[in-house]
Amino acid sequence: MYQLYGKTNSGAAAIEAALELCDVPYRFIDVEASAEATQALEKLNPLQQIPTLQTPSGDVLTESAAILIHLGLTFPAARLLPSDARERDQAIRGMTYIVTNCYAAIGIVDYPERWLAEADESSRENLMAGARARLHWSWEVFADQFSGELYLGIEKPGALDVLAAVVSRWAGSREYLRNARPGFSTWLERIDRHPTLAPVFARHWPS
Repeated sequence: MYQLYGKTNSGAAAIEAALELCDVPYRFIDVEASAEATQALEKLNPLQQIPTLQTPSGDVLTESAAILIHLGLTFPAARLLPSDARERDQAIRGMTYIVTNCYAAIGIVDYPERWLAEADESSRENLMAGARARLHWSWEVFADQFSGELYLGIEKPGALDVLAAVVSRWAGSREYLRNARPGFSTWLERIDRHPTLAPVFARHWPS
């Protein structure tokens, strides 16, 4: 059985959603629930990053895009990755884009002190504002470049869809996109409502 280490309102939601789409058994371990869970994560991943996924064979996988690619290749029937090679290349490109540009900017917004030698309040606010503006612009570029690759309500969502639906929830991105890219915003909301994904997202972001 897969063991998924994460917490609510985190990138682990994308992996949990993908595991549901693959229809495979897994156990979600909330690393904030107990000291034992935190210690177990640290043994597997000294950086204590989430999501961390332990495979049934005991291998450890980290980095959201890498985990999603693993699941897509391991369970091809779930169609997390397109079967067509050119479409698959674009899906992998899109996931890498999100992790490199959007996820990275969110890390700066959430933890600006990690990127400052002198973390005074003025410097923190300036860095956070710049990172948030860059994040929102990065989502505009993503919408323009990758909207054609996203789920349209006919087939099952794929790995790129779930990653976009999760990472776009932070740092005001959804609110920004409703005005800046309304068509893309509608696509994200369609992914949110998919019957397999909606219960996962409701656990992570209860209304």
